Amino acid sequence: MTAAPTADAATTDAATAPATADAATTDATPATAPATADAATTDAATSAITAATPTAAPSAPAPPPVKGSPADPGSTAGLVTPRPHLRRSRSRTYSLTVRALGPVALLALWWTSSATGILTPDVLASPAQVVDAVGELWGNGQLPDALATSLTRSGIGLVIGLAAGLALGITTGFTRLGDELLDSSLQTLRTIPFLSLVPLFMVWFGINETAKILLIAVATTFPMYVSTSGGVRNTDRKLVEAMRSFGLGRLAIVRQVVLPGALPSLLAGLRLSMTLSVIALIAAEEINATEGIGYLMSQAQSYARTDILAVCILVYGLLGLTADVLVRGLERVLMPWRTAGPGGGAR
Repeated sequence: MTAAPTADAATTDAATAPATADAATTDATPATAPATADAATTDAATSAITAATPTAAPSAPAPPPVKGSPADPGSTAGLVTPRPHLRRSRSRTYSLTVRALGPVALLALWWTSSATGILTPDVLASPAQVVDAVGELWGNGQLPDALATSLTRSGIGLVIGLAAGLALGITTGFTRLGDELLDSSLQTLRTIPFLSLVPLFMVWFGINETAKILLIAVATTFPMYVSTSGGVRNTDRKLVEAMRSFGLGRLAIVRQVVLPGALPSLLAGLRLSMTLSVIALIAAEEINATEGIGYLMSQAQSYARTDILAVCILVYGLLGLTADVLVRGLERVLMPWRTAGPGGGAR
């Protein structure tokens, strides 16, 4: 009875043995080797790609902010509060005193030279002699009459020259046709010295007042022309086109846009023309004048009166200075914003 189960167990073990042998045979098959080879190949390719890929260099750490530098938000060391440079306003008295220092110094030098004998009366009269000559000429009426005559000549010639220069400057500066027709001719005439026209004017107009006035007019035309033409050309063209789009005509644009925009140039031309009118007056009164400051100079030259010659020279200088002061006053009235210098203070 016991031998049978033992035989069955042996039979079961015998049947199991082939299955175990088959399993061992399956594990030992070459199918595992290709899989292992593929895995090794994949690992090698991955290693090659990793080696070929450049490794990013680590970024350098930012330096710590220096204490007291602008990068340090909590520090204001070394910073200075900006303060605009403003000129201190000067009183009128102080300004006039400073301006008078130059003429006073020249007068002192003149007086010293005359007192020490460096300047003799036959070379140049002393200041005291010149003052006496002024009293003499004013007392006999020669100086007032000469001043009136010279100012009339200069004034009429200046008005004619300013009007001509202003009209020509607007024409050439505002219109292309006027520029092409007139500018080259006027620039050529401008280069001719007006003193060279004296003999020609004497032939054309004689030695009367017409030649003198026209000579002053010609001399004062070209500075006004150049300044006006340049100022008109510098007018903002966009503003002119805007006014045209609103229906303004040429004359209205010139009156309301062009001339106000060219005002600084116009005043500069006026200043030059007024100064040049005095120079032209000296030349004009040399044309056989019978009255005026030039006539006084001719008479003083004939009698070697250096005191009267000095008076006439000083009168011409004062006329030029007066013209300059008048233009400066006109600038203050018409352009009050220009009375301040670049620093913001009063000049």
